[in-house]
Amino acid sequence: MRPRCTLAILWKALAAWLCWTAVFNASAQTPGPPSEAFFHEPLFSEARLSPDGNKVAFLVGAKNARIRLAVLDLQTMKPTVVGAFDNADVENIAWVNDQRLVFQRSVELVGPGYVEEGRGLFAVNIDGGNSRQLVESVRVWVQSATAEQLLPWNTFIVDVPGRATGNHIYVARAQENSSEKVDYFVLQRLNTVNGRAEELDVPLHSVRWAVDPAGEVRAALTQEKGRHAMHLRVGNAWKQIAGFDSLGGDGPTPRWVGPDGTLYVSAPLGDKAALYTMDTSTGKLSDKPVAASRDFDIYPNLVANDKQVLGLRYTVDAEVTQWLTPDMRALQALIDKRLPATANRVSVPRHGDSPWVLVQAWADVQPTVSYVYNRGTGKLTLLGNSRPGISAKDMGQTDLVRLPARDGRSIPAWLTLPAGGGKKLPMVVLLHGGPWARGMHWEWNAEVQFLASRGYAVLQPEFRGSSGYGFEHMQAGFKQWGAAMQTDVADATRWAIAQGHADPARICVAGASYGGYATLMGLAQNPELFRCGISWVGVTDIQLLFSRSWSDINAESRRYGLARMVGDPDKDAAMLSAASPLANAARIKQPLLLAYGAWDTRVPLVHGERFRDAVLPHNKQVEWVVYPREGHGWAKLETRLDFWGRVERFLQSHIGPAR
Repeated sequence: MRPRCTLAILWKALAAWLCWTAVFNASAQTPGPPSEAFFHEPLFSEARLSPDGNKVAFLVGAKNARIRLAVLDLQTMKPTVVGAFDNADVENIAWVNDQRLVFQRSVELVGPGYVEEGRGLFAVNIDGGNSRQLVESVRVWVQSATAEQLLPWNTFIVDVPGRATGNHIYVARAQENSSEKVDYFVLQRLNTVNGRAEELDVPLHSVRWAVDPAGEVRAALTQEKGRHAMHLRVGNAWKQIAGFDSLGGDGPTPRWVGPDGTLYVSAPLGDKAALYTMDTSTGKLSDKPVAASRDFDIYPNLVANDKQVLGLRYTVDAEVTQWLTPDMRALQALIDKRLPATANRVSVPRHGDSPWVLVQAWADVQPTVSYVYNRGTGKLTLLGNSRPGISAKDMGQTDLVRLPARDGRSIPAWLTLPAGGGKKLPMVVLLHGGPWARGMHWEWNAEVQFLASRGYAVLQPEFRGSSGYGFEHMQAGFKQWGAAMQTDVADATRWAIAQGHADPARICVAGASYGGYATLMGLAQNPELFRCGISWVGVTDIQLLFSRSWSDINAESRRYGLARMVGDPDKDAAMLSAASPLANAARIKQPLLLAYGAWDTRVPLVHGERFRDAVLPHNKQVEWVVYPREGHGWAKLETRLDFWGRVERFLQSHIGPAR
């Protein structure tokens, strides 16, 4: 289909926003905003300033309508819809140059085993012309008899900050399980106008690259047999300068090349990841880090124009920008004064002298609101609100706390109290998935704020094994499923009771994926703490992780990663069995809500079915739901509304009343 490019469509969508917002604001429902206000797709999102600073691309939505790509001309303030699908949403947009964009489409599952990553890649001009599909997807957006062959579905964009003046982007394609090459990527430069791709010379088994302003790959990171290695290009050849354990966090990783050719790399500073520069002739790191944190791993992105690096953007407890120039520090201070209640991300033009900057503002109690600010006139103009049905006064404040585990380890945790606070509240201990992931940072979170709006305190422990808090904290979780990782959850819960935040008789544990696993183990190991549990898409048998699960984990990671991080399925079989909820099902007597996706390939439905059959003979308080055409998480609004409606009723029944 051709993209629909009429203003009438966009203004109809904008009118729908206002109508929907009025419905939200007029609702007198208690105890908080309706669930749809939390779980619908954002109505305005992914705002991106063009390289020349004269336009903003963004995604626009409306109730019962697909999300579309629009471009706003900041000189005229006229928007134009330039990309849309009849049967999918637009997502993941990026500028190629001042006149051209690329984007992907959302994917709905079409059957068991469907590969969710097949989102395609599409390009279009800012007036809606010269549209082209570049990468395969389930359905073709633009059909052309003269089109070149599309790149395979498993081709994805590589983020390479450049001058944004040409027609090309960088893409990588996974090559797995060949007879000679275990797992590696092909790096290509893709022309978004004619669809032609040029393969680039990079080391075999490379998984990350740094590209200079001239378009030459200057550094690469390889991964093979549980080892990482960093390589630098010396003349026309590649030279390895460092090799290290993939799970050790003790070697340099290329990140970016600045406008002046400076190579930036991540490397350890003590136990935390920091940012350094590297001498490309010697491989030597700078004596001092460019950016570092005492408490967090940081992985900065460069904020730059064509001439210099202006700042470094990274996440500690919240996202921050470390500006390196006086004028940008002054601009940030000016905008923060205008918007004092939010964290404010400022995006600047890549080149040219446009006065416009993009401002995206959010807080723990405020979903993202986007503005443009004119440095010449001082005018701050609202572009859009991602969730107009949410009012900050109804949301709960989120704070990062640190609490002691029984062995003395400091455990970070996020505590959210309902608006108005309170003591001895009903509490949900919400556990993140991964588990080798960071669970949270300071921002508005739909699930957390939905629970807080219903009167529940929410505690989110970053148990050992979580990333982002230092290599040692993450590695302390190796082979600790059901052991120290689990006792961290119990210790965090006892802390909340001791501090007076939680009513000890009204605590429910909940989580998805690994969080679902830890929920079930928490119920089995600590029935004195948890009155009930909610587990969705949860792991129930660790051995199934190796035999039936982790559809997106390659052979390299299974062999050299999971065996070390979780346990060896042969050598540690007894340990893994004892640490599986399936083996502990008879111990779980508390009320339990279990939910799975019928087409989940990461944690297949068999996990839930086997556990359900094992727990039901001993526990008649089990609510079981399977969502058809859903995978590892809830992609459809109707599923999210049904599930969180069940959660609300379940909590009200077992640890309520909420207020």
